Amino acid sequence: MTSVFHATDANQLLAELPTAERDALMAICDTVQLSFGEVLFQPTDTITHVYFPIDSFISQIVILTMDSRLEVSMAGREGMLGISLVLGIAETPLLALVQGEGLALRINAASFQQLLLNAPVLHQRLKRYLYVVISQLANSAACIHFHRIEERLARWLLMTQDRAKSDSLQLTHEFLAMMLGVRRAGITLAAIALQTRGLIRYHRGEIIIIDRSGLIKAACKCYTDDCELYTRMLMR
Repeated sequence: MTSVFHATDANQLLAELPTAERDALMAICDTVQLSFGEVLFQPTDTITHVYFPIDSFISQIVILTMDSRLEVSMAGREGMLGISLVLGIAETPLLALVQGEGLALRINAASFQQLLLNAPVLHQRLKRYLYVVISQLANSAACIHFHRIEERLARWLLMTQDRAKSDSLQLTHEFLAMMLGVRRAGITLAAIALQTRGLIRYHRGEIIIIDRSGLIKAACKCYTDDCELYTRMLMR
């Protein structure tokens, strides 16, 4: 099992915290295994714990009806689940679904809010992360409306690869259609186009990224904009 000390370095929001804040966080968190397909929160649930992924990643999905779902954000080792607690809001509006299994740090919600009172560096970092999330949500709304499915698929594959740390992704067209809020036929045509260009290869539920730099060029600018925003807000 990964030690808590090592895990705080693995999650980018927790890396390089002052010693006192790191020690306080280590005292109240534990390392948990998240399983693929595990539901951490349903819409309107009260947030009982926050999660800082280490090598797992979590999709947050808006549900209009059982047949109308759309992923609106993703949290891996660059982020966290439960950021609304920074605002004192303990209700989650989205479905939180584990998309990539692995480890995460988990902290009880009440203990987390108490920690923020005495951890100014972490508190400030999480407020900046909240700004990043809000900006990315706004960007995603425009992306969904204006950009072609092929561009959006390329962006989504890059986001997933960043968090999975693998060129091989286990994904069905049905799952991708749900994540992007489009018909399966649209995903099929977009995947064929990316494969024809030599950027990916897909077969029976597996997509392999062949040419990452080419995929970045094929993606809408939203991908690089999101990366640049995160770097500007949190990595400098």
